[in-house]
Amino acid sequence: MNVFGIGLPEMALIMVVALLIFGPKKLPEIGRSLGKAIRGFQEASNEFQSEFKREAEHLEQAVKTTAELEPKQIESAKSEQDTAGSSQAS
Repeated sequence: MNVFGIGLPEMALIMVVALLIFGPKKLPEIGRSLGKAIRGFQEASNEFQSEFKREAEHLEQAVKTTAELEPKQIESAKSEQDTAGSSQAS
């Protein structure tokens, strides 16, 4: 078991030190607070990821639309130039 690069022996040592510093009555409260903080961080991270994916999909759709429209605009501009060029030659 490896959490954040911390193995089981290191985790046990941290728990013993925390127990000595905070005492057995405060430890559950600290654990709950830590759990809420981690949960909040995970929710924020998930929200950021979903927002990032939404924006990436939006940009991808915009690029596809532009890629589809650009050749049509080039063709219409060429045909306008050809029409203008042939009317000037007359």
